[in-house]
Amino acid sequence: MPTISLLGSTGSIGRQSLDVIAACGMSVAAISANSSVDLLEEQARRFHPTLAVAYDEKAARELKLRLADTEIRVASGMDGLIEAATLPEADTVITSGGQQGLDLACKVLCNRGDTVICENPSFIGALNAFRSYGVNLKGLDVGDDGINPEELENILKTDSKVKMIYLIPTFQNPAGITMSLEKRKAVLALAKKYGVVIVEDNPYGELRFSGKDVPTIKSMDDEGVVLYCGSFSKVLSAGMRVGFICGHEELVQKIVVVKQTNDVHTNLFFQMLCSRFIEKYGLDEHVRSINALYGENCAFMLECMDKTFPKTVRYTRPEGGLFLWVTLPAGTDMKEFIKRTVAAKVAVVPGETFLPEPDMPCTSFRMNYSMPTKDQIEKGVNILAGVIKDMGI
Repeated sequence: MPTISLLGSTGSIGRQSLDVIAACGMSVAAISANSSVDLLEEQARRFHPTLAVAYDEKAARELKLRLADTEIRVASGMDGLIEAATLPEADTVITSGGQQGLDLACKVLCNRGDTVICENPSFIGALNAFRSYGVNLKGLDVGDDGINPEELENILKTDSKVKMIYLIPTFQNPAGITMSLEKRKAVLALAKKYGVVIVEDNPYGELRFSGKDVPTIKSMDDEGVVLYCGSFSKVLSAGMRVGFICGHEELVQKIVVVKQTNDVHTNLFFQMLCSRFIEKYGLDEHVRSINALYGENCAFMLECMDKTFPKTVRYTRPEGGLFLWVTLPAGTDMKEFIKRTVAAKVAVVPGETFLPEPDMPCTSFRMNYSMPTKDQIEKGVNILAGVIKDMGI
């Protein structure tokens, strides 16, 4: 029997080694866009044959402005809560996916031995990028509405080497929670008070299927202390590595320099595909269609879990994004649990993967609802419930 993947992780290794039937490395957004890719490729070659293979980043200025303007409308305000405004071109860098933006931010801001404050749990790709620069990670537990600002200030008061606060405030990966507006304002105020840069990672911000939009931290930043990272990977296609980072011009220009030593510039052909898709089909329309699907899948997964999981198991109820976070009772043997789920042909991501300190005890795991079919969701949840019951959890 093929493995049912509730991973939502990147890469194709799992698909090759476990015969996963739900593609781990893609969201349904990619499939939604695939029907138009052939047409977009033809248009790119037809209208910009030279630009498609250009080397000079300046040749993509028009595309850069279109991409930046499209995403920065999100960064500057949602649902009329904050008036939208386009940032100058000098304050924006198109990156090779959102992951590169996080890597470049740490490279510019931190030296070996410096401290990065992050959420606990947090995005493994960011944590590994930061670790590669020899920084110390200090995690703050994620509550139902984000980190505790008082705990944040305690670290800022006592650690003079803090150079960066890394947050995923909207539909957090892996927990799926959204930070409240009150806490966003408090965190921003502390960053200003202690002179520390916030790196706001928002690859899932547009993927809201319930509840009300909350302004990004960047939209409230009037002193240039927030670097904002976004990506088209979660709304168009994971394989089209196009993202961006925007912030104060002085910081962004340093990022430009380190990016040039990294890959010179982001693949122009994929920038063109993103730009042409937005121009011809509209990003907002596309996002609305995938949000409807994600919302339906998430609600169905939660319904299945409500029916089959015991009250001793806790889990988040996301209003958007791709993930939810499940916590088993303290003392659960997670190695045995994961061993049994894999043997039963269901794949989930162990929670320890997302911890700033991997050796800390963790009885949680991440589930993904964007890719599996409803049949796979129901079957996978039922298998997990069976394992939980068999282990006496």
